[in-house]
Amino acid sequence: MRPIQSKSAVLWILAAAIYLVAEAVSASAFPGYSYATNYISDLGVPDVGQFQGRTIDSPLHLVMNAAFVLHGVLFASAAALTVRAGGWRRGARRWFLGAALVHAVGIILVGLFPGSQTNADNGLISLHVLGAAMAIIAGNVAAIVAGRTALRESPRWLGSASVALGVIGLLGLVMLLVDSNSAAFTLLADGVWERIAVYTILAWELLVGVTALVLRGRSATVRA
Repeated sequence: MRPIQSKSAVLWILAAAIYLVAEAVSASAFPGYSYATNYISDLGVPDVGQFQGRTIDSPLHLVMNAAFVLHGVLFASAAALTVRAGGWRRGARRWFLGAALVHAVGIILVGLFPGSQTNADNGLISLHVLGAAMAIIAGNVAAIVAGRTALRESPRWLGSASVALGVIGLLGLVMLLVDSNSAAFTLLADGVWERIAVYTILAWELLVGVTALVLRGRSATVRA
């Protein structure tokens, strides 16, 4: 599995783990928080009150926002290490790194500019919305590009799984937009669609990172 080095594999795993742990810890301190009806970024809002019909009260908002920023840094770092390895088709290296950097910048914007009433009033919420779109779209695109190129034979099922996760994530985003903008159509709660769109990226990080470490461990055992 040449494209994924041990260092980048660890960074992928660490990025996803930090995100999920910070989300769980922040949610546990948020009174009445629902993974189904609340948005993930509600956990990063410093305001207390009503916003878009949801009650917001996240005492550990700094934890979630720090996790957003740190995830972006780790994602970009892992991608930079990954593109240095072989196994990339012509042009795919640039597409993957570009998508990874867009994802990183997007999720950092999410952490720096919370989706709050305060930012809605001062106009900065546009940076939050832009960042969320960048993070979700580019993160899933990065998984698809990697699956179609560098990971297509390392092993083959990993490439297929990467593409599948990216496609599911993008479809989750589409359904989030459809559901949230239609009063007559509600298949799943907004928080569920958002998590489908986001968790595919985290699942891809964990899948690639763990698979890379397991395969390298097996190779080391065989050589020994």
